[in-house]
Amino acid sequence: MATQADIAAALAKVQADVAAETTVNQSAVTLITGLAAQIAALAASTTDTTTAAALTALSSTIEANSAGLATAVTANTPAAPAAH
Repeated sequence: MATQADIAAALAKVQADVAAETTVNQSAVTLITGLAAQIAALAASTTDTTTAAALTALSSTIEANSAGLATAVTANTPAAPAAH
């Protein structure tokens, strides 16, 4: 049977793992959002309407995927435990 100290140690490890995962996920969202902005800038700078439309669609898809990832991360990140 696990002792209170064992449970506390396991909980601390899980909390640290979740914090690390959250940081990585947020970094991915930042990277993806930046990529979408760069593609949107390319779309705005081209004079070819077909290329501009394709780049705009790609940027929109990336932004939608990023928003979905951010929502999933937020929904699945537990709140910090209350201080006792």
